[in-house]
Amino acid sequence: MGLAEHILRDGLDAIAAREPGIARALAVVGYPEPRIRPAGYGTLLRTIVGQQVSVAAAASVWRRLEALLGEDLPPQDLLAADFEALRACGLSRQKQGYARSLCELVVRGELDLAALPADDEDAITQLTRIKGIGRWSAEIYLLFAEGRPDVWPAGDLAVQAGLHKLLGLPERPAEKQTRLLAEPWRPHRGAAAIFTWHCYNNPAL
Repeated sequence: MGLAEHILRDGLDAIAAREPGIARALAVVGYPEPRIRPAGYGTLLRTIVGQQVSVAAAASVWRRLEALLGEDLPPQDLLAADFEALRACGLSRQKQGYARSLCELVVRGELDLAALPADDEDAITQLTRIKGIGRWSAEIYLLFAEGRPDVWPAGDLAVQAGLHKLLGLPERPAEKQTRLLAEPWRPHRGAAAIFTWHCYNNPAL
């Protein structure tokens, strides 16, 4: 479901009230659009399919998978699919391993995407049990698909570059510093992340 527009705006207003760099940028570029993806298995499978390929290539693979397995790509059907059939769709051996890891956890009931832990760190731990889903992918899922308001993907290079610009830092902060800089923005760090993506490559700033 992603962060609702009013939560995104309220969060940024709260941060801007204490951070002049954010306030200045907000006045120039305005509020970002919400970033929303559907919650559930399909979005995580799309994440795996899209790793290290272009958007167009990922879309092509996805269409071929839908033609093979049906529009919903049921996890049990993907598990039953032949290796060569999946490779013909564009899934490498490595990505097939990642996709099967996701499907096995879902089919066995070991990963309930409708009932992830309320604690963000616990939810990240659950999601990173999937092969090929690291911390960044888990954070993006929680922010865009579940709309968790305080998720802060400090390892994201665009978030770091955005802070470099917004806060007038001498250099792009590393992950540890990026995490520390955002501590005063709790519990609105998800809105801050979306704003950094909105700003980092914006020529108006």
